[in-house]
Amino acid sequence: MSAVRALVTGGAGFVGSHVVDLLVAAGHDVVVLDSLVAHGGRPPDWANPGATYRTGDVRDPGAWREAARGCDAVCHQAARVGLGVDFADVGAYVDDNDAGTAAGLRALHDLGFRGRIVLASSMVVYGDGRYRCPTHGPVRPGPRTADDLAAGRYEPPCPRCRAPLRWAPTGEDTPLDPRNVYAATKVHQEHLAAAFGREHRVAVAALRYHNVYGPRMPRDTPYAGVAAIFASAVARGDTPRVLEDGGQTRDFVHVADVARANVAALTAPEPVDGPLNVASGRPRTVLDLARALCAGTGIEPAVVGGGRVGDVRHIVASPDRAAERLGFRAAEPFRPGAAAR
Repeated sequence: MSAVRALVTGGAGFVGSHVVDLLVAAGHDVVVLDSLVAHGGRPPDWANPGATYRTGDVRDPGAWREAARGCDAVCHQAARVGLGVDFADVGAYVDDNDAGTAAGLRALHDLGFRGRIVLASSMVVYGDGRYRCPTHGPVRPGPRTADDLAAGRYEPPCPRCRAPLRWAPTGEDTPLDPRNVYAATKVHQEHLAAAFGREHRVAVAALRYHNVYGPRMPRDTPYAGVAAIFASAVARGDTPRVLEDGGQTRDFVHVADVARANVAALTAPEPVDGPLNVASGRPRTVLDLARALCAGTGIEPAVVGGGRVGDVRHIVASPDRAAERLGFRAAEPFRPGAAAR
């Protein structure tokens, strides 16, 4: 595909800034829309001078219209992420994620946008991942309970016979089962964007990021993923606190790979529609991550038990569809300690 004029919302943030860097390096014209609230109201040191920055709130359709005018690609990264503090955050999540996306889609409708859209989605839309029971085959475990977590019953049992389950890779056709507020907003973002795409005949690629880590991770905030939370603790010289028994299985993918997936979706010769997992394809436990972040620091992670009912036990991606449709395979080695420092 020839050079594009791309709008990147949240382009001063963690993932968005890496997308901006790759687009600028490839010769594309890049406009960033970012509130800069997370950066004290001014662009961070890593802001790319080759992009045009517009300070604005994605909940404002007018800010979208000004930033998106003349663009033929939109990469919507701006969002409130993580599990937050507690359910009191529900309004802020719905406002930033759902209302912000709705405002943008309305603006694109007003502009007669006919390009392609890439939406930053998340593996949280699946809830718990895929499992197999030795007797009943593929099954879906029910939501976790506070009583089970308090008693140290972390592994989900078969809902029919209560036997232990084994996880299996989660593909994009897995039914959605959001289990916390953030997850519910990501599902709604996907549905809103897909509705826009169908009505306007626009390709919408919903990239379902798995656990992203790497340079520019947010620090010292509850609105962050587990890699950022652990990295913040290590940077302070504190012990990372690993919930449950540390055996939760995840797919940790480097932000450089996530950025490459976005650029591929924005610029592929043929537009790609629908959801795609963005993951390394190499599962590891949460305790593996904590130990890797602590390596060489003299700090050891502490496994503290407990847990959060909005969390899931195992969620590991199948990366095959992204490879088939985008030609994307993660390439970065697993070195979270080096990336964090």
